[in-house]
Amino acid sequence: VGKYIEERSKGKTSDAVKKLMDLSPKTALVLRDDTETEISVDEIVPGDIIIVKPGGRIPVDGVITEGNAVVDQSALTGESIPLEKTIGDTLMSASINKTGSFRMRATKVGSDTTLAKIIALVEDASASKAPIAKLADKISAVFVPIVIIIALVSTAVWLVLGSSFEFALSIGISVLVISCPCALGLATPVAIMVATGRNATRGILIKSAEALEIAHSVDTVVLDKTGTVTEGLPSVTEVIPLNGVNSDELVRVAASIEKMSEHPLAQAIVKYAVEKSYVLSLTENFSAVPGRGVTADISGEKCFAGNAAYMADNNIDVTAVKNEVGRLSAEGKTPMYFASNDKLLGIIAVADTIRQTSIEAVRQLGDMGLDIVMLTGDNSATTEAIRKQLGINKVVSDVLPSEKESVIRSLQEDGKRVAMIGDGINDSPALVRADVGLAIGAGTDIAIESAGIVLMKNDLRDAAELFRYSKITIRNIKQNLFWAFFYNTLGIPLAAGVFYPLFGLTLNPMIGAAAMSVSSIFVVTNALRLYNTPSHKKS
Repeated sequence: VGKYIEERSKGKTSDAVKKLMDLSPKTALVLRDDTETEISVDEIVPGDIIIVKPGGRIPVDGVITEGNAVVDQSALTGESIPLEKTIGDTLMSASINKTGSFRMRATKVGSDTTLAKIIALVEDASASKAPIAKLADKISAVFVPIVIIIALVSTAVWLVLGSSFEFALSIGISVLVISCPCALGLATPVAIMVATGRNATRGILIKSAEALEIAHSVDTVVLDKTGTVTEGLPSVTEVIPLNGVNSDELVRVAASIEKMSEHPLAQAIVKYAVEKSYVLSLTENFSAVPGRGVTADISGEKCFAGNAAYMADNNIDVTAVKNEVGRLSAEGKTPMYFASNDKLLGIIAVADTIRQTSIEAVRQLGDMGLDIVMLTGDNSATTEAIRKQLGINKVVSDVLPSEKESVIRSLQEDGKRVAMIGDGINDSPALVRADVGLAIGAGTDIAIESAGIVLMKNDLRDAAELFRYSKITIRNIKQNLFWAFFYNTLGIPLAAGVFYPLFGLTLNPMIGAAAMSVSSIFVVTNALRLYNTPSHKKS
């Protein structure tokens, strides 16, 4: 019976994986030689043009090349709201096309698709062992020979005391049967399988049992600002020209300098200029200093774009805009300076919107007693406005991308158990350095590689849910281990006949076998309760 319940539990905890496997369509409509051909999904190669019709599932990862779509990604991310997609937008395999037909170009196929990686992660996590499980294995390795010795000694003692061989042998067999470490062996793996399966259905991918166990002991959470706390989609809010330059000219020059930069703030300015239909100038000798700014030559003039420190590095006076910069920073906006040769052309303010769910997530993390630290490359004045909105006590500002890892290391040297939450791109060194890394957002290889846990939805509340659930899971495992030890502590003396001289109590081997099964059933049933643990995340 115990074995049956165990197998049923394994089947239930792997339901999430089976459902994910069933999401992938078996065939796809591919355009080859200007002809629509239905082929097996396994035959798709990167670069193939795929036609996806209304109601159809997207077979592989790719980008839209023609048409628009409203895509349901809930099976992968747990996000119930469909997303609008247009030309150039990325698509995840197994998502459902809710509207008209569109064409897409395959970029990742086979085991490289998002769906395949999710399945592999869940399977690996279910099979992995947490440190607490390894401890149980070590105990079992010692426990088994001790039990054999107890069984032999018990048999010998009763023979010496004059009992019949049948009675003494029954005592020895009872000790062996009732002390079978089945419950001890099931205490951790079943709980881990349930936890990883349950979280996978909610868009939280736990890569290993070790990451889940470490998460329960975290006392400090470090948040990257851009893309984690905020939307990661900054936009231009103000244009302030100086020294005889008009707004149009400032934006045109600024966008011309920034068009080669991949920084989100730079891209916001370029997008703003494109929307205004400005014609950008050709640039030469582009160079960038991470965390500072960029330089490029335009029509023979050396132009600069960056923060105040970058202007100072290039001997450009910015005192004329000191008051404006102070005002913008106090409003939570990031001022960017632009100059030509040694003349300041003006500043452009860019702001990133705080995610609606971030304030609630920070509150939940604080209620759990966790210390929260936010990292950002913004100046302290800009950061202060965001800090107040979020209710965070500690912020480390003016941090270069390369310095995030050292901030994590410093906290660890102070005895902190640190979790790092970032977007998995420029945060990868910090994600690896942290005791446990959580990458927020799906679809990036670096997120999956660098972090121990991947939050598929861009929802910081999932981090709070993960920490809460990890505590519940470890508590469940400890309950199972306690029961296994408690059961053996009582059962072995009873089976060995310790209470026979006083109360006439002995344990029949058949009853011992039944008791062992009941112990296993208790452990498995207790672990299965984790699957129905309600989420505390508000809609």
